[in-house]
Amino acid sequence: MTMLSAGVALVAAVLPMTGVPAHAEPAALCRVKDDRLVEISGLVADGTGYVVVNDGADEESGRKIFYLSRKCKVTRTVSFPSKPRDTEDMARAADGTLWIGDIGDNDRERDTIGLWRLAPGAESPKLFRLSYPDGPHDAEALLVAGDGTPIVVTKDPLTAGVYVPERPLDASATVPLRRAGDFRIPVTTTDNPYGFKGRFVVTGAATSPDGKRVALRTYADAFEFDVEAGGTADAVVTAIGEGSPRRIALPNEPQGESIAYPPDGTALLSISEMADGADSVDMLRYPLPDAPTPVATSSPSSSPPPSKADSEKANRPVAAGQADEGGIPVGALAAGIGLAAAALLLGVLIARRRTR
Repeated sequence: MTMLSAGVALVAAVLPMTGVPAHAEPAALCRVKDDRLVEISGLVADGTGYVVVNDGADEESGRKIFYLSRKCKVTRTVSFPSKPRDTEDMARAADGTLWIGDIGDNDRERDTIGLWRLAPGAESPKLFRLSYPDGPHDAEALLVAGDGTPIVVTKDPLTAGVYVPERPLDASATVPLRRAGDFRIPVTTTDNPYGFKGRFVVTGAATSPDGKRVALRTYADAFEFDVEAGGTADAVVTAIGEGSPRRIALPNEPQGESIAYPPDGTALLSISEMADGADSVDMLRYPLPDAPTPVATSSPSSSPPPSKADSEKANRPVAAGQADEGGIPVGALAAGIGLAAAALLLGVLIARRRTR
């Protein structure tokens, strides 16, 4: 098969994947305006407001767990007992325990990653160390299953790894992880600052309050999965790897890395890192559609993640929801050709994104 015919075949395979999701404009709930919170990377919600963390804040004032009111005002902070490396996501267990994923590794050089656990009423979080079985990975997404098991989803492009601890966490020893599954990221055309590449890396995760759904996000979209009753780690891994996700477009956020469910589970909440030069950022609420259309998934690849420099070069695709008269989104052809080129030419050359 020639390169051209192979590309055409792959484009033909990609086009049916690219559906238009049910989509409603988000509502701005409140605005964060605090110079300590310019790189929000993790978010959870409870009945009183929100909790957030920054990713690898350079200043000590930003390396904390921040509690926000419903108006997005900082009400209190909790310090880490030692310096975290790169806190990239948060999760909230059913009993109110907060987990902070110290899992970022832009240069893929860490021997271990960390999970910080803040039990209800505790004055400071406790650190647990884990190690990958197959070498370092960058990761920005953390889930906690209904049985309390933490689940790390990597930022590997197109196919993210889903990792769970081999045994119960132990604060006195490093616990090995095992690769329990994969998430083949669906092909979309949703507009975002990183263009094509921004749609194929996972930047955040969330578990619904009842544990029956989980969501993974990219810079462009969220994908929601139904989880079997009980919500065990195995059930979550199976849902992510074998389920048909519902897509919720999250277009044009400056650098969307956070996702959460509100206490009633009827929406997805998102907050981005602040855009360059901005002094505030909105907390957004995306209502969940009643009957969204499931989407298919893409094929795996080994391309590196996008860099911030890519945002200056990225093509601006049509917004999600624009389609030609035949019902196929206009940007699907470009996305398919790009995916074909990536697969046939052993991946697009992308510099590693340096998040602080």
